[in-house]
Amino acid sequence: MRYTNFGSTGIKISKLGFGGMRFPMREINEKKVIDEDLAVPLLHRAFELGVNYVDSAPYYCESQSEAVIGKALKSYGGRIYVSTKNPVEDADGGNWTGRLEKSLKNLGIEKIDFYHLWGIGYENIKSWTGLEYGPLEAAVKAREQGLIGNLSFSTHDSAENIIKVIDSGYFESVTLQYNLMDRANAPAIAHARKKGLGVVVMGPVGGGRLGEPSEVILNLLAKKPVSTAELALRFVTSNEGVDVALSGMSDMKQVEENAEIVSREGSLTPEELNRIDEMMEENKKLAGLYCTGCDYCMPCPKEINIPMLFGIMNNHRVYGLTNHARNEYRDVVNGWSWVKSADASKCAECGECEAKCPQKLPIISQLKETHTALA
Repeated sequence: MRYTNFGSTGIKISKLGFGGMRFPMREINEKKVIDEDLAVPLLHRAFELGVNYVDSAPYYCESQSEAVIGKALKSYGGRIYVSTKNPVEDADGGNWTGRLEKSLKNLGIEKIDFYHLWGIGYENIKSWTGLEYGPLEAAVKAREQGLIGNLSFSTHDSAENIIKVIDSGYFESVTLQYNLMDRANAPAIAHARKKGLGVVVMGPVGGGRLGEPSEVILNLLAKKPVSTAELALRFVTSNEGVDVALSGMSDMKQVEENAEIVSREGSLTPEELNRIDEMMEENKKLAGLYCTGCDYCMPCPKEINIPMLFGIMNNHRVYGLTNHARNEYRDVVNGWSWVKSADASKCAECGECEAKCPQKLPIISQLKETHTALA
């Protein structure tokens, strides 16, 4: 396993981290539970292969992830660094501390090494500044008391706003999204490195999208990698500002393969990275021909989320990620995803969207094409 200095924390962290949100599940009395007989050995095998960073959150895997990680830690003798998160649900510091104490109990540990304010952005920092005893004050106090080792934040904010949160001076590390298909946070990663923050990347395989074979993506390199997932992991870990790539691993094959990929010496060369950037930008322009995601066509009277469905369609049409696109389309139109849409066949052909589209796209026919390809 390769290791790196984690920001300015003085800690050596494995380049591969274990994300605790995709443990194998089973049903008992119509309730989903983590299959501990499978999950704990997965964690132990990852630890044996050199992974020393494990990440969780209170609501992962039906709110059971922290407890299962705690069991794996208790039965493993090595030093593993633990990361989890505080779902900041209000601005009360006392409530924040209560959630921290619950995570400590779930994990069965006395100190959380990297404790995240979960999914925050710059607006949170602004609204909490100046409170008598808000989340920031509670976090600083918990660090002083030794309940947490390092204060961190995870975010889905814009790169510009992430940089502002970094500059607030409260944090030792950040967890953010970055992958082959979404490189918008590259400036934030570079800024975090400059400021001495450790950087953890969630979704290095694009939330599972890049786990699917894609000739378009494999052809980004002259010497084809074995799999799309391999290229995705190598791309993320080749960024010198990235310390840890988190992978939610649900079977032993994933653990073995990911550990092998990340353990290899040698990153992608600057020439290879430039080629990837250039070709992905070309693909992005091609996707833009079908839809730029400007949202001017919205709202649709039939509650079709046109830009989102076209984005899913581009995963199929531009990147060749067909199975993932079909699964995502199914989840979205059936209400199984946190984002929802009526299916594209519900289009009434009223033409409101086409009248508002600045690109003058044939939206009605593209909706039909989308449903035919993905339904």
